[in-house]
Amino acid sequence: MHSSRLNFLSVTLVGVQFACIGAYLSLLRAFPWRWWSIVALALAAMIGAAALLANRPGNFNIRPDPKPGARLIRHGIYSHIRHPMYTSLLLAGLAITVAVPATPAILLWCVLLATLIAKASLEERWMKAMHPEYAEYMQHTKRFVPWLW
Repeated sequence: MHSSRLNFLSVTLVGVQFACIGAYLSLLRAFPWRWWSIVALALAAMIGAAALLANRPGNFNIRPDPKPGARLIRHGIYSHIRHPMYTSLLLAGLAITVAVPATPAILLWCVLLATLIAKASLEERWMKAMHPEYAEYMQHTKRFVPWLW
């Protein structure tokens, strides 16, 4: 389905994503818990949980390349956004970044955003190849934020 170069890119993007998550987890030690940050993190957790509930175990992949035989999920939260797990990570990262407004946190969120945009682009390319109806699905859903983006 794709070349070894794209496979390397896929693995690299996942590595960068997990490095960002690890960095964010280290920032939580000094996290100034405020009501709005708790609400944003809870919303991020609910979005992630909604994605897991809509998708069956074994159907999704941590890498952007779809698993062989994977089904296209278009119900639940996936009827509004194509990448709810990425949305969840971006919202959680943004909540931490805003609460800890240091330059490294801001740069970290920018790296996470760029990484997830790249992952989504690769995933969408492969999903269109695997599921011909994916192009039509893309016309009716947003990538990360319902009705916006």
